[in-house]
Amino acid sequence: MHAPQSIDALKAGKHVLCEKPMATTRLEAKKMMDAAKKAKKYLMIGLNQRLMPPHVRAKEILASGKLGKVLAFRTAFKHPGPEGWSVDGAKSWFFSKGSAFMGVTGDLGVHKADLMRWLLGQEFTEVGGFISTLDKKGPDGKLIPLDDNAYLTLKTSKGIIGSMILSWTNYGAEENYTVLYCEKGVLTLGTDPEYGVIVDYRNGERELHKVGEMSTNLKQVASGIIDSFTDAIRRKKAPEIDGFEGYQSLNVILTAMDAARQGKTLKIK
Repeated sequence: MHAPQSIDALKAGKHVLCEKPMATTRLEAKKMMDAAKKAKKYLMIGLNQRLMPPHVRAKEILASGKLGKVLAFRTAFKHPGPEGWSVDGAKSWFFSKGSAFMGVTGDLGVHKADLMRWLLGQEFTEVGGFISTLDKKGPDGKLIPLDDNAYLTLKTSKGIIGSMILSWTNYGAEENYTVLYCEKGVLTLGTDPEYGVIVDYRNGERELHKVGEMSTNLKQVASGIIDSFTDAIRRKKAPEIDGFEGYQSLNVILTAMDAARQGKTLKIK
């Protein structure tokens, strides 16, 4: 229901902060962007991963050029599933095909697509992989009609290749990590409880960066989204995570879903 509500609010002259994914179809997302443009109001999408301290520091390190070009990456976002924190538990709307359009790909995949687009500074142009329902069951004891696991392969406009693992069946500690393999070393994010960013240079040197925490379902920390939204309004400056950013990240995941259904890699248009 994001799209109709957002469009109505924009038409009423309100700035809009919308949860991710911003819509369930590309057409709806474009209508939201058009409504914002016509109303001359801000549309921001709650893609908070690019605001997490370890990711902000990683962006700075990549921008410095110390690691050279990124060649490849692997990234993952895995937790036990929405029933652990959803107010409805195992009966959560997250598991209902009528209420939720996407499973883990919509819940966690859009976050990761946006993060990697932002960190790499490139758009994804191809995606493929497997999207499955492996274990999550509804109240009737049957597998839910939505995906609980995904393994995606991606390629950017400049040839960076990588993998993305998404899971609602990680029945242990939540994992949210990224490893970037660069010309001059490896940049690792979210694997060490004390050092959120680790740089291992090709010459053997190592940097340990102790930065702010990453939010988890068990331990929530400020995401920065609300502050960013209100600051945009106060400064009368369009938010960085606008409708276009939301659309591009959503498009990666929608194309991945199409690719998985067809059993082949698809171009992202």
